[in-house]
Amino acid sequence: MIIKRILLSFVAAACLFFSLSAQERQAHNPIIYADVPDMSMVRVGNTYYMSSTTMHMSPGVPIMKSTDLINWRLVNYAYDTLANMDELNLTNGKSTYGRGSWASSMRYHGGTFYVSTFAQTTGKTYIYSTKDIEKGPWKAVSFRPSYHDHSLFFDDDGKVYLIYGSGKLWILELNDDLSGVKPGTEHVLIENASAPSGTIGLPAEGSQLFKVNSKYYLFNITWPKGGMRTVVIHRADKITGPYEGRVALQDRGIAQGGLINTPEGKWYAYMFRDNGAVGRVPYLTPVSWADGWPVLGVDGKVPETLDLPKSKGFIPGIVASDEFSRKKGDRDLPLVWQWNHNPDNHLWSLATRKGYLRLTTGRTDTSFLMARNTLTQRTIGPVCMGSTSLDVSNMKDGDFAGLGLLQKNYGLAGVKVNGDHKTIVMINAGTGMAVEVQSVPLTQKTVFLKAECNFIDKKDVADFFYSLDGKTWTPIGSQLKMTYTLPHFMGYRFALFNYGTKNIGGFADFDYFRVTDHVTK
Repeated sequence: MIIKRILLSFVAAACLFFSLSAQERQAHNPIIYADVPDMSMVRVGNTYYMSSTTMHMSPGVPIMKSTDLINWRLVNYAYDTLANMDELNLTNGKSTYGRGSWASSMRYHGGTFYVSTFAQTTGKTYIYSTKDIEKGPWKAVSFRPSYHDHSLFFDDDGKVYLIYGSGKLWILELNDDLSGVKPGTEHVLIENASAPSGTIGLPAEGSQLFKVNSKYYLFNITWPKGGMRTVVIHRADKITGPYEGRVALQDRGIAQGGLINTPEGKWYAYMFRDNGAVGRVPYLTPVSWADGWPVLGVDGKVPETLDLPKSKGFIPGIVASDEFSRKKGDRDLPLVWQWNHNPDNHLWSLATRKGYLRLTTGRTDTSFLMARNTLTQRTIGPVCMGSTSLDVSNMKDGDFAGLGLLQKNYGLAGVKVNGDHKTIVMINAGTGMAVEVQSVPLTQKTVFLKAECNFIDKKDVADFFYSLDGKTWTPIGSQLKMTYTLPHFMGYRFALFNYGTKNIGGFADFDYFRVTDHVTK
């Protein structure tokens, strides 16, 4: 009996061990706990590529790469600058927050990668193409108008289409060189694509079209009144229809995306979910097939775990620390960085003072949100911390430089210069109005700044700190309640900034930016 009990205990322990080991090997949703919305995805051989939306950021349309659908890293952008205009340049009092370029469509056809997008700001549709998606170069064509939430599609007969619209979905054929619309080809594809989900608040949009086993499958998002973001799929034997539709998924608002398969023949749907202040975060769910329809999820739900490799984290693939030191051949700025709107490239440098990012003022501004040359990268969940070291010795009267959390309701910790005096200040715009909560005199040339973010269960709060030696940290100001706002339409971002309010020509030198996926205990 004793031996039997020992054996049973051993078996139970072994089962627990292997169960825990299996859990450790599993991926977890969301697959990226950061703002990566409007994904479009392709597989080429054993490699996956994904594009996303970053709207008013420059460069734009980020391209990510993975070999397992879980661990992604930035490898390129489709464009450096969308256009040269006041709204994109933050000049003459204009901005394009929440606009810029929206949902992209990625395709691979005939050995070439294609990424298309559209912009309300310019009123145009853009198609970028390259043989080498990681290195370029990109060829760009654009034409009017701006086709909303379109899906680029190459059919087997060589014809190229765009499917676009909201509620009423349209199809049109492109010229062979993709330079514009082939005249006389535009017509309604589905009169009311929202119909399967009932009474509508948000009409069906976010089109993504796929062809599987000679049938066409059109994915859309819709939002029934009193309900949640919903996946609707329409199916047809011909690209022009007729289409029949059904609700494919209603689970926690996880929606908008499409299909991807593995080299082994497994199918998944990629989508995203509104997740508070961190932004819109990507999810994967298994897909099975029944009666010629893709069946999303497990018993109608997106599972918490996936039979895919475990995530190795989002550092340095999605966000990364930067010591601002460069070797010959290095990029000036790693791909994790994006400017808030188009930068003025004459007013920033990594070469003037080696090992430092220098931001120089070239005009006067009245607010952080209208200041040019603010350098940003994503925050990540469930918690994260960003810190920097700032040399303020060459700032001028009226200058303000430091570390921010960028959104409409932003938070800032930085140094203000008033005459011969410098103060460390914390600005809290969590209520929608910017308030200088606290100021502390600064009598040395270097200050260290830190921001800690907590996105657990949509707590969405951030705290700022300063240090005079980089070791002992002191809280400053009040806790920022972070809010995802539609005017910006983007998760909070770490931001390095410097702007002048009285003079030009002052500069701030940032020694480093460091990001972690934990906060101070």
